[in-house]
Amino acid sequence: MFPNDIEDAARRIIQTASARQLWITTAESCTGGLVGASLTAIAGSSAVYDRGFITYSNAAKTDLLGVPGDLLATHGAVSEAAARAMAQGALRAAGAQIAVAVTGIAGPGGGSDDKPVGLVHFGLATADGDVAHRQAQFGNLGRQAVRMSALRMALNLIELGLDQTA
Repeated sequence: MFPNDIEDAARRIIQTASARQLWITTAESCTGGLVGASLTAIAGSSAVYDRGFITYSNAAKTDLLGVPGDLLATHGAVSEAAARAMAQGALRAAGAQIAVAVTGIAGPGGGSDDKPVGLVHFGLATADGDVAHRQAQFGNLGRQAVRMSALRMALNLIELGLDQTA
């Protein structure tokens, strides 16, 4: 279903999280559930992945993850602040130890000078209270390529989070 590199990363994540008895959750906007789908494509994923959140709209980010509406109004849904808040909200809502959040502009439209197509923000929250942020500008590669690039980066961040979580 997914390219080999994505399947391999998802398998490593499931194996590592299972060995450490850690729960993972996802909060996805522009990837629309691809991160969760890649994890659940691996047999045994139910031991470490209980739920994920597809929060495509601002209302969903607020309702499901508790992202403050004023934060979204001030910074926008595609921002460092939103990615961090999404990750924290998902961690809290799922009772997980690791949460990754993805929010961006996959295109082909929707971009601006400040936030061009291909801009994606990632949040990674862990149960120890750490919340990391990454930003990527994949460029206007086409909607599917941006989403797949974001998926790869999200999986990489989960692996980094697992490395840092005991």
